[in-house]
Amino acid sequence: MWGDRGLRRVPLLRFDEEGLVDRGRIWLLELAHVVLAVPCMVFFVFIVVGWPTATVLAGLLLLYLAVPAAAQLGRLHRYLAGAALRQPVEVPDYKQSKLTGLAAVWSRPWTWLQDSRRWLDLAFMAFASTGGFVMSLVVVSLPAGVIAHVVLALVFRNPWWLLPISLEMALWWILTPVLSMVRAITTLAMYGNTLTAQLERRVAAVAESRAESIDHSAAEIRRIERDLHDGAQARIVSLGMNIGLAEQLLHRNPEAAAALLAEARQATTDALEDLRGVVRSIHPPVLADRGLTGAVEALAVQLALPVRLSADLPGPIPAPIETAVYFAIAEALANVVKHAGAQRAWVTLALREGRLRAEIGDDGVGGAVLGSGSGLAGVARRLRAFDGTLVIDSPAGGPTSVIVEVPCASS
Repeated sequence: MWGDRGLRRVPLLRFDEEGLVDRGRIWLLELAHVVLAVPCMVFFVFIVVGWPTATVLAGLLLLYLAVPAAAQLGRLHRYLAGAALRQPVEVPDYKQSKLTGLAAVWSRPWTWLQDSRRWLDLAFMAFASTGGFVMSLVVVSLPAGVIAHVVLALVFRNPWWLLPISLEMALWWILTPVLSMVRAITTLAMYGNTLTAQLERRVAAVAESRAESIDHSAAEIRRIERDLHDGAQARIVSLGMNIGLAEQLLHRNPEAAAALLAEARQATTDALEDLRGVVRSIHPPVLADRGLTGAVEALAVQLALPVRLSADLPGPIPAPIETAVYFAIAEALANVVKHAGAQRAWVTLALREGRLRAEIGDDGVGGAVLGSGSGLAGVARRLRAFDGTLVIDSPAGGPTSVIVEVPCASS
């Protein structure tokens, strides 16, 4: 909304074209807040009335209408405040009922009741329709007062009506950025989106991600040891035994020795293939040879359905991030083949503003979720070690979209 400028950078006493443009933008923003105050007041009343009457159908319907709507209105207000202040805004997920079907219909209000974010929504609806509304209305109405005095001076042909205009313009010029900034800061503070709160959540997230990374690394080491023990090591032990037996039979039974040597040669090939499999699970060689775009192309060719790839990567990607994103794409495409019932799929790769974004989509039946036991849940944990995210958008009936984003600077 503001380009590189936020409310904090709007000069109060700078009377020029740039200052006028800034105040025009703020006026439009506050006009939107005035308009949004009406549904905020309506849904606040619906929620207040709905909770005491939730045991009857009418109250339940009010809650099902108002509670999700209040969450979306709160999200919209946070977005507007963050855009105005040029400040990143985090919107945590709400608690979800684990039940399904008819049981979820009756249990969902109880889940809402236990979710503190729903109560924040209710408190913000009250603020947006009272104090916030007044602040926005002052910004919106001051120019209207100027226009009204001009009209009155023309209608009554009395220049005295023009006297308050200077005071109104001065108040509008000074109060517009101040009131708008106070409202934006209050909005984010009510939802815990102050910079201090965000830093605290960030530190907690980093600590959790570090612990998950340590657990993941330990699990990977155990998996590699198990793969080597059950695969290549067992084959090499068998190889040594066959060669030893062949050495003993070489002079007494050359044909049996030759058969054992043939088995040893096959064991060597199998052991080499096992080792290559372990290496591929750590860092696929195709990534080193062809980069992320080429590796995804090679992956897509092996699938049983057509996959369209669109890539816009201006330079090489750091190897750890490249590997994590590659495995995320591989897992998502594997799920498409196994579960989606899709006719086609697509992968989009792009590097924008220091973030590597991969979107994997399909035209299948939809309904995919990020369950605790799914492969994508493990991928999401791995991405968190890089401060990355994995989001699934998969409505019933499709299409499905898996979006992976990782902070990344091209090498």
